[in-house]
Amino acid sequence: MASRVSESVPERTFQYQDSLPPLPVPSLQSSLSKYLDAVHPFATEREFAATVNIVKKFQDGIGKELHQKLLQRARNKRNWLEEWWLDAAYLEVRIPSQLNVNFGGPAPYLEHYWPPEDGTCLQRASISTWYSLQYWNLLHTERLAPQKSGKTPFDMDQFRMLFNTCKVPGVKKDSIHNYFQTESEGACPSHLVVMCRGRIFTFNALHDGQILTPPELLRQLSYVKERCDREPLGEGVAALTSDERTRWAKAREHLISIDPHNESILETIQSSLFVISLDESRPHSTPENYTNMTVEALAGNPTIRWGDKSYNSIVFSDGTFGSTCDHAPYDAMVLVSMCWYLDQEIKAAEGKWKGSDRVRQMPLPEELLFTLDEKARSDISHAKQQYLESTKDLQIVCYAFTAFGKSAIRDKKLHPDTFVQLAMQLAYYRLHKKLGSCYETATTRKFFHGRTETMRPCTQEAVNWCRAMMDPTCNVIDKRKAMLLAFDKHNKLMAEAQNGNGFDRHLLGLYLIAKEEGLQDLELFTDPLFPRSGGGGNFVLSSSLVGYTTVLGVVAPMVHHGYGFFYRIRDDRIVTSISAWKSCHETDAPSLFNNFSSSLHEMLHLATVSQL
Repeated sequence: MASRVSESVPERTFQYQDSLPPLPVPSLQSSLSKYLDAVHPFATEREFAATVNIVKKFQDGIGKELHQKLLQRARNKRNWLEEWWLDAAYLEVRIPSQLNVNFGGPAPYLEHYWPPEDGTCLQRASISTWYSLQYWNLLHTERLAPQKSGKTPFDMDQFRMLFNTCKVPGVKKDSIHNYFQTESEGACPSHLVVMCRGRIFTFNALHDGQILTPPELLRQLSYVKERCDREPLGEGVAALTSDERTRWAKAREHLISIDPHNESILETIQSSLFVISLDESRPHSTPENYTNMTVEALAGNPTIRWGDKSYNSIVFSDGTFGSTCDHAPYDAMVLVSMCWYLDQEIKAAEGKWKGSDRVRQMPLPEELLFTLDEKARSDISHAKQQYLESTKDLQIVCYAFTAFGKSAIRDKKLHPDTFVQLAMQLAYYRLHKKLGSCYETATTRKFFHGRTETMRPCTQEAVNWCRAMMDPTCNVIDKRKAMLLAFDKHNKLMAEAQNGNGFDRHLLGLYLIAKEEGLQDLELFTDPLFPRSGGGGNFVLSSSLVGYTTVLGVVAPMVHHGYGFFYRIRDDRIVTSISAWKSCHETDAPSLFNNFSSSLHEMLHLATVSQL
């Protein structure tokens, strides 16, 4: 009886945080041996022999000392990587983050009750905003169920960063300002910011302690939209967030020096729940082709989104939706969880509000007006210019492969994610006639404050299989054998990475300790095979399974001659978003997608023929 009673008590969002295990440090020997395994496919015999020597020297010498120092750090911190990762991967990076680091994506509502339709955007925005506020309230009151893998709880700390969070630029290093608090911790800001035609407004999402209803939210959004439609364009201060980080930090300092009121406006934006961007574009999309919405979400109008905000909800004027988010405070799975909740709720309500139409008396939205001078205006104009030039260079396609999906792959007793990963590698190999170093995200959220580990899918087994597929003399049985070996290796490496036994973050830790000790140019990291195999953020294929839901996003490629490759897997389809840089003449996103589609067909055929 007791166990039944305890089961009926709902779990609280953050209840397992104190009992999560610390992030482990793998053994030096195992990380270095995995590293050698990973670089092998990219090396000639002579190069590989040289790298084996470098690794041996590192393992017997300086590496041993650095590893001991890392173990010492891990004894004093539940997550030895956390601060380092935030700094090295995000806060110290100086390139503009809005295009290069943020992730953006389309909302899937057009697949059911909200197809593109003029005149619906504010009505729909009021409903989607209401559900977003319900999600905030679930977090605020700790009623969102903690996520788990089987029975193992996942770290939920990143969910604290979804609302009331903003990155703030610094001359050398940015910082994250988080104003979110749970009900038991204290007051949490409850205002929203709305951006439209270069102008910025704010209003409280609560009135008398109650979340505004969709009719009330509609009244507030309509007020903003009507004013912006009949009055001149605003100054577009938000565009500053799209600039190179040090430039933006200095422009921000200048803004504050003009008028102290500017600082309080910045604080209002930073602490807001999230930003609603009213976008005038109509990026026509369909369930089979989300390209226009995806491009607009990641690379749209810079004057109506705050690039440093953890969540910008974009409302397009044809009644479709997207989002763009700063990647520093959390990984995409947090946003995916909320967007999947929104999609299910909107679908269940048939896209309509079925509650009361009563609108309470409450203050209208207030415009936030910056005091600007000539220098501030020239900073805004510079930011816009560099952003527009960069966005012109970004190529994005977001297409659905509809011949089959998870069901058919599972029928062949194969893992759907591994299936897609191998198809992607074959597509790249076929298109470029060479290997591409490859990164797939692995989650380490079963550990305290765990984020991600690198899983490197370009294994020797995957390469052997790609070569077999391209070899006209190779028979079906041998191709199938090679494919199954590649599957097994991939699944093994993914399981290791998720259990804290990857090697990339470990090597990063050793590199950063060496840097702190003033040890530059260690041979392990200056060896040409290190970047060629993807080390130091040089992966040609940067990929991630966004999940088995309706939610998808895109990120720019990691390197100039690379691709971003993101996908979601449904029972009957696989939807991919692929990014590349147009100024690189060897890469082409649509060609990669076409090759990917052919690879999927060939793989299913291979799995089928060999079952006969």
